[in-house]
Amino acid sequence: MSEERVGFFTDTSVCIGCKACEVACKEWNALPEDGLSLTGMSYDNTQALGASSWRHVAFIEQAAAPRGRTRLPLVEADSAKGPAPGPSGATSPGPSGTASPGPSGTASSEPSGTASSEPSEAASSTDMRWLMSSDVCKHCTHAACLDVCPTGSLFRTEFGTVVVQEDICNGCGYCVPACPYGVIEQRPHDGRAFKCTLCYDRLGAGQEPACAKACPTESIRFGPLDELRERAALRVDELHEAGVDGARLYGHDPEDGVGGGGAFFLLLDRPEVYGLPPDPVVTTRDLPAMWKHAAGAALSLLGGVAAAFALVGRRRP
Repeated sequence: MSEERVGFFTDTSVCIGCKACEVACKEWNALPEDGLSLTGMSYDNTQALGASSWRHVAFIEQAAAPRGRTRLPLVEADSAKGPAPGPSGATSPGPSGTASPGPSGTASSEPSGTASSEPSEAASSTDMRWLMSSDVCKHCTHAACLDVCPTGSLFRTEFGTVVVQEDICNGCGYCVPACPYGVIEQRPHDGRAFKCTLCYDRLGAGQEPACAKACPTESIRFGPLDELRERAALRVDELHEAGVDGARLYGHDPEDGVGGGGAFFLLLDRPEVYGLPPDPVVTTRDLPAMWKHAAGAALSLLGGVAAAFALVGRRRP
């Protein structure tokens, strides 16, 4: 690796789910469309990473209010008066007749005359939040897809990223089950495997990847990996101080099961909530030990055969 290792830091706390990254990725890399059918999975019609979707913006709807946030009273002075009667004597909604925004930006059906530091039972039952995250290939430090590729189609670039050469791939598909994140997929019509290249051609021209360039909130940040890790740690501290206790980094640790990723994330909940494995492990980690055992078994077999021939030779007159 001749260049400084670069990668992505995706801060999901500022992702707005606009999918500009998905569009930019498809446009720059000339990826085919995925179909226009509705999945019924919130606003997520891409569903997952695949051969034609190298970026995937996940929408996760959670019914419970996030921990560490407290609903504040809207009109404290009216708390002693109780809810104002409507034209027919019934309890009316807020002063303008519209739902009041909750602390996390979600709509709340709580009457404006209620002053409480805790959400009412009815409000809690309707409170929700969206977790949005733009997923991508992790460009693992220990990439199992590289280990199993028999043609050299997958290779490590001078920037530390992992790229598939589509003109060399023979469609064997060994890399698909080897990926611990389920990122790589084969195209049905020819069997070749595809995934994010971290815009290898743009890096060679001194440009940032198309998805990071298009992100309007800088949720996707590109740069030297060491600098990104420092910025990510500061961002987590900032969120913890703001009361977002669930903020955590994922895929940043060089000591994890894949040696850390070239693309890592700031999540607001457990990795499983986002469909990510909590403790990914490089699937080829046992290959060296397996080859040693196989070599030992082969040597033992050859030794036994040689001993048998020697014994037969001694018995002959």
